[in-house]
Amino acid sequence: MAIASNNQDPFLAEGPAQYSRRLAERAKRASLQLRDLSTSIKNAWLERSAERLTQRIDQVLDANARDVSHAKELGLTPAAVDRLLLNPQRLGAIAQALRSIASLPDPVGELLGGGVRPNGLQIQKVRVPLGVLLFIYESRPNVTVDAAAIAIKSGNAILLRGGKESLHSSSALVSVLEETAHQVGIPEHAIQLVATPDRSVVGELLKLNDCIDLVIPRGGESLIRRVVSEATMPVLKHYTGNCHVYVDEQADLEIAERIVINAKTQRMGVCNAAESLLVHSSVSTTFLPGAAKALRDRGIELRGDSRVMEIIADAIEATEEDWSAEYLGPILSIRIVDTLEEAIDHIHRYGSHHTDAIITQDISRASQFARQVDSAAVMINCSTRFHDGGELGLGAEIGISTDKLHARGPCGLQELTTYKYIVTGEGHIRE
Repeated sequence: MAIASNNQDPFLAEGPAQYSRRLAERAKRASLQLRDLSTSIKNAWLERSAERLTQRIDQVLDANARDVSHAKELGLTPAAVDRLLLNPQRLGAIAQALRSIASLPDPVGELLGGGVRPNGLQIQKVRVPLGVLLFIYESRPNVTVDAAAIAIKSGNAILLRGGKESLHSSSALVSVLEETAHQVGIPEHAIQLVATPDRSVVGELLKLNDCIDLVIPRGGESLIRRVVSEATMPVLKHYTGNCHVYVDEQADLEIAERIVINAKTQRMGVCNAAESLLVHSSVSTTFLPGAAKALRDRGIELRGDSRVMEIIADAIEATEEDWSAEYLGPILSIRIVDTLEEAIDHIHRYGSHHTDAIITQDISRASQFARQVDSAAVMINCSTRFHDGGELGLGAEIGISTDKLHARGPCGLQELTTYKYIVTGEGHIRE
């Protein structure tokens, strides 16, 4: 699938405003048809798309290679290139995510509550799709498929606006999804790629609250803040992922080291990777030397407070900015604290309400941490990397929200729905 240009696409030739309006109106029409789409058709599309992706692997990887080849001239960081890169293993994981979503219950039509009133009125609270989603993301061609899959399974139409650095990859992936959608009877225009890197199109789309019901930005903080400032419809978001691991005085230090290494190094360029390590002073001299060596062996630069620097000779002095930094790379800030309460206060002051973990064998201390840390996910004796839709059993996710309304944490099928009341009477009138 070729990338559209102003000379190739009549909609683009009309200008950003008209192009955006046409995309949104087509999505709106498709969303009305999607509300009645059967679960069997949705699942058939997911299964067929998974199969077709494995058949088109060479085409998709060739498109991705074109994007990667331009990464340097676009100024992408190593972490961003990692997010951009596709390979057979990652494509296999994408296909498996499609199959996993097919195996999940369809949320549309679920009865959430209700009953019969004393006057005989029958009340039903029923789960329904949101309508049209606008998904804006950077350097993540793999989430093109995840987002489309979750949107369609939850009965929503979706507009996909990836970054210019991933346009070839996203186009190849959407081509497969559109082909299989047509084969099984998914409404036309239920999935649409915004096929231009023109930033003004984003601004135009964000004005269209008569057609678009929710916008989900997934990328750097500057992108998300722009969307929040310009959107005329609700936004589901998180700004940063400054995730903490706290090693408590009652921690199993062998387990703690394993979790810290995984949380920081398993994949660094993602929002649920650990960026800050807090260690109780009573175990700091025992825990930090070995943990520091394991981290250094994996190329991690350590930045710490004065007490950390006394224990780790080559640690760099941390600045105030380090405590709130989302590095998305091989840097970790470390602070020694004297109490559990001090660790919680540090997280409240510098954290991003995304993911924070405690390592402890004391159930009461774990419970206190879980109650008092106000984050979308609190992990007890496990890595922050588990704060992920697939890992939490959602099949896949369209993003992780640190908002409190209307969804928080990984946004899967249920988070892309709302509800309505259906009230049935027999000629009832209100006195």
